Amino acid sequence: MTFRQKYLYGEEPIEINAGRRTTRLTVENTGDRAIQIGSHYHFFEVNSALSFDRQKALGMHLNIPAGTSVRVEPGGTREVELCEYAGTGRLVGFSGLLNGSLVSHPARVEAVRKAIERGFAGAEESTAGRPTAGESGGTSTDKPRKQKDTKQKKGSR
Repeated sequence: MTFRQKYLYGEEPIEINAGRRTTRLTVENTGDRAIQIGSHYHFFEVNSALSFDRQKALGMHLNIPAGTSVRVEPGGTREVELCEYAGTGRLVGFSGLLNGSLVSHPARVEAVRKAIERGFAGAEESTAGRPTAGESGGTSTDKPRKQKDTKQKKGSR
């Protein structure tokens, strides 16, 4: 017995990454080769030859459909839109700069330090600990991240 998958598509357009905080950055390829970035790659950790304010990209990926990518030619610049990751805020892998929680201030400071130490272009422009877009003092005009209510309920410890 063979089962065939059937996909039913709705009439309405699908909005990707709905409700997530977004920001725009101008990215310059300072290298001698074209660089392609996939849709879900942690933008803070992309190729070290790409120059941009990496602090603003902490916890963000390209706001494009899954499975697609953006290409930046050698010496070229490109404006990109980024959106925040959903989920718990734990990112592991990529270039090994963060490998931990986005909510941990020490982990974010350490990620920026590693980026500077390893020569990631634009990392030196970042100030570890400076509020990122969408946080207090940020520059994003887009949707801020919703905070969870962390107050304890009466009688619970």
